[in-house]
Amino acid sequence: MHSGRHYTIKEFIYWTRRKIYILIILAVLPTVLYVTTGCTWIALPWPPIVLVGTAAALVAGFRNNATYGRSWEARQIWGRIINSSRAFGIAVIDFIRHPQENTLKEVHQRIIYRHLAWITALRHQLREKRQWENARINPEYIEYQKLYPVPEWETSMVEDLKEFLMEEEWQSIKGKKNIATQVMALQSTDLRKLAEQGMITELKYLELQQLLKELYDHQGGSERIKNFPYPRQYSSLSRIFFAIFSILLPLGMLNEFSKLGGYFIWLNIPFSILVSWIFITLDLIGESTENPFEGAANDVPISTISRTIEIDLKEMLGVEKIPPARVANNFIQM
Repeated sequence: MHSGRHYTIKEFIYWTRRKIYILIILAVLPTVLYVTTGCTWIALPWPPIVLVGTAAALVAGFRNNATYGRSWEARQIWGRIINSSRAFGIAVIDFIRHPQENTLKEVHQRIIYRHLAWITALRHQLREKRQWENARINPEYIEYQKLYPVPEWETSMVEDLKEFLMEEEWQSIKGKKNIATQVMALQSTDLRKLAEQGMITELKYLELQQLLKELYDHQGGSERIKNFPYPRQYSSLSRIFFAIFSILLPLGMLNEFSKLGGYFIWLNIPFSILVSWIFITLDLIGESTENPFEGAANDVPISTISRTIEIDLKEMLGVEKIPPARVANNFIQM
């Protein structure tokens, strides 16, 4: 997530410069041919190109609206994870009772740390690579990633889980396909045993189970967005439309600038590049927003949110060693 006031025009130009190189070639070649060889037949009538541009703009608007919806839904889900985690932490501390203070503290810490293990496993799973994602494939994204670290790519899930899970718990779930789901299953089993021991009343046990269900719902919502891409047919159509428009635009503008006479024909090059760049950038913005957990600069900041939850719950427990909040790197908050 970009936490600054805005992206600068310099950042946009640098980010899209590879596309700009192609647009320069597409604009220069027909203009030079038109002027130096007299190939006036390459100039196309303007109305058909306007129709193509209109169609491309409509597709871009539809796509950007849909991809923003995916990103905003992902942020709402993680906002609910914050609220449910705080509610779960308070409920654990208030609902689970035991006459011996040391035993009670050990139980509280075990359950809350296991919840932090669930958060940790979930964020690692959401940062895993999918074949339709761009962050680890497109050179523009790989280059921009030098400006910020992705915590889930710097340390493994196993390493991060060591703080929150007991060794026997990890041994029982390692190798499973969905670690976050298995951690939650351990949590449910532990709460049931505490209820059987009389440390949780039946009513309070049901309330805690309801909170676990809410957390499962949040996990499922995140996984749905992660594992179901923006429909490829719309993404492909958008790319095709913009490619066609970028090729045809310089050919259509030749006639318009030639009417001005003289050297005005050379204005076809910068104006064709500018208009095509605007359309291409709109398409790239939609592309950069459609996968909100891939590890790109416009992601939902799940690493930061997870650290916020960790700080809140550890403070509830009275833990002395509290980790610092994650800070933005070059205005990018992960």
